[in-house]
Amino acid sequence: MDPGRFAVILDDLPSLHARPSGGILVASLKDQPVGCVMYNKASAGVAEFNRMFVSENGRGYGVGRRLLEHMFEQMIQDGYQKVIFSSANFLTHAKAMYEAAGFTDIPHPEHFPDQWRPYVYFMERTLVE
Repeated sequence: MDPGRFAVILDDLPSLHARPSGGILVASLKDQPVGCVMYNKASAGVAEFNRMFVSENGRGYGVGRRLLEHMFEQMIQDGYQKVIFSSANFLTHAKAMYEAAGFTDIPHPEHFPDQWRPYVYFMERTLVE
């Protein structure tokens, strides 16, 4: 990624995921940040999360799963009925975690670039029954 574009994204994170339509959740272990997840509004009643990270120090403690659970709770409080996201195919452990959390595969969006389709998958999960 272009370093200049990356810097702009970092500067914009608080506004991109601002309350009340978005959120940033941070996980800590022993008073050290070890993970985060961010989401924002995709469309009416639909949230999209697109930034989830767990550091090496946080792996093996269920941090990712707990971040998802807290994110779901906050999304429901925010009035969302569904959550969507995309991720890279090579992150196989992450996909297993998403499937265990109730996500299911969905087709690529209509205008998603053909050259990226083999490398990216999309999933969704209903938040309220």
